[in-house]
Amino acid sequence: MALSLSEAAVQQVKELKRAQNLPDNVFLRMGVKGGGCSGMSYSLEFDTEIGPHDRELEIDGIKVVCDKKSYLYLTGTMLDYVQQGLTGGFTFVNPNAKSTCGCGTSFSA
Repeated sequence: MALSLSEAAVQQVKELKRAQNLPDNVFLRMGVKGGGCSGMSYSLEFDTEIGPHDRELEIDGIKVVCDKKSYLYLTGTMLDYVQQGLTGGFTFVNPNAKSTCGCGTSFSA
């Protein structure tokens, strides 16, 4: 099972790339790092460097890259973009997370 992006996330990533005038070789990197209030925290950034063990995916015209270790925790995860009132943000819908923190930026597996 791979990573996926909701339609709202796809539109937001495309809009961010356009607004920041990023070149075509820039991709979305999804990952996890140790830390956060639940043990692991999600990471999401634009990047241009691909490592030898990175997994590359093409999702609705967006190149997504995930390192091998993070992929173990993120397989089956959907990245969503949620607009609430005047603010919005990306959220990870991760079926592998046993628990998450209240802010939604960290989890335990």
